Amino acid sequence: MFFLARICGLILALSVFGAAAQDRVLVFSKTAGFRHGSIADGISMFQTQAGANGFVVETTEDATAFTAANLARFHAVVWLSTTGDVLNDTQQLAFQTWLEAGGGYVGVHAATDCEYSWPWYGASLLGAGAWFLNHPAIQSATIIRESATDISTAHLPQSYSFTDEWYNFRANPRPEVTVLLRLDESSYSPGAGAMGTDHPIS
Repeated sequence: MFFLARICGLILALSVFGAAAQDRVLVFSKTAGFRHGSIADGISMFQTQAGANGFVVETTEDATAFTAANLARFHAVVWLSTTGDVLNDTQQLAFQTWLEAGGGYVGVHAATDCEYSWPWYGASLLGAGAWFLNHPAIQSATIIRESATDISTAHLPQSYSFTDEWYNFRANPRPEVTVLLRLDESSYSPGAGAMGTDHPIS
């Protein structure tokens, strides 16, 4: 499954969403815990990218959208800073079945801060239980590109600086996922904390 925790990596990955007009992306931003003020900006960004790249975006905070019939309409589903328990058991099964049949998933930021009681979500989507643990103050850090061939990172420099709220995760998803980007733990404070010196971020 595709693990993507940061909005910076997400913007770079938009090109994989297809250029045909029938391609549809569902942006899901329900919160049952902390709500990030950046959700509105994220929705706006997706709408802008959809117009510029020829796909259709639908947005919802209604978990009843997670049915087999409705999900079949979409190429990918984005969990945009979702928090807490956002799907019931029936909705979880519909989403899991759709994903295992080839649907696409992108988790942005707090998508790692939800569904703690759904083992499949942590194991298959986040990778090895990489749920949110904590974060230091918002600050600049150096991002190191690990993949020069993946479509979402091939155009990036080997390293670059970005300002964000850098999440530590409860478990390191490597080697259960393909790591595209990681943080240089010496480039921000307190680096080399809960994640140690290896900190996959996308």
